[in-house]
Amino acid sequence: MSGEKVTLQDIYRARQAIASRVPRTPLLHSRALSAVAGGSVHLKLETLQETGSFKIRGATNRLAHMSAAERARGVVTYSSGNHGPAVAHAASQLGVRAVVCLSTLVPDNKIANVKNHGGEVHITGDSFDEAGLEAARLVAEEGMILVPAFDDPHVIAGQGTIALELLEDLPDLDSVLVPLSGGGLIGGIALALKAAAPGIRVIGITMEHGAAMYESQKAGKPIEIEEVPSLADALGGGLGPDNRYTFNLVHDFVDDIILVSERQIARGIRHAFREERLIVEGSGTVGMAALLEGLVENLGQRIALVVSGGNIDPDQLLEIVNGETPA
Repeated sequence: MSGEKVTLQDIYRARQAIASRVPRTPLLHSRALSAVAGGSVHLKLETLQETGSFKIRGATNRLAHMSAAERARGVVTYSSGNHGPAVAHAASQLGVRAVVCLSTLVPDNKIANVKNHGGEVHITGDSFDEAGLEAARLVAEEGMILVPAFDDPHVIAGQGTIALELLEDLPDLDSVLVPLSGGGLIGGIALALKAAAPGIRVIGITMEHGAAMYESQKAGKPIEIEEVPSLADALGGGLGPDNRYTFNLVHDFVDDIILVSERQIARGIRHAFREERLIVEGSGTVGMAALLEGLVENLGQRIALVVSGGNIDPDQLLEIVNGETPA
């Protein structure tokens, strides 16, 4: 890794490191969204990853760069839902013990996803940050190795491999809409895209309430914000008081941040199911929601949406598809 910064070279190294374990995902044209946006809209389907989200890229890259001695100590992480199974899966591929700390806000289906991929689950606290305290305890008391959800150079570089695929499949890309939480996904993508073509617009989409990165950027520094339940539950959580990478990456490379309401997220979930024939969780549909609501302008003619995850509770999906939308 290049000192205190993540570089484009690091992202290319990450692609090489994960190539045999993480498949390339398709970029599919959306006729329905293209009609709404007035340009050609393409969906980057990270829902098709083995754990159901993009998180497998960063987790796999982080473990690939661990020494044998570090792997022997086992890994621990804390997660708002999708990073946990990714770490569990990457660890199981290498025969490494993985403990995933989750808060009480994490849905049951995502807890089951961690277990299905071989992870041990510790449920503690009522927020992402409180789950992090349990992870810190395991690091201090048992000597486990922490695999951060986003603020880690190997994790960021792994997520940035999405941008390399976007550029290869849509080299004349004008703009990309990316779900925004802690900033590892959009940070890696934005870094790579801006290095290739500074004019590509990178827009973060997040939920109205509990948007830690949005509020932190407004404040000019990472701040704590109350985490609240959301249909976009995977976008919850804080940045941490010692954020070293993602806050600055978002500040330096992301052009705009757009907020969507719970009603708009529900509309995105319904659209994905009814029009795109896709099962997508709330966090993965925020880009669709922003387009459908006309919240983003000046996107150009070639637009990509990162569809980040598909791990939605089936009962919740049925309720939303049947029109039981939140206020």
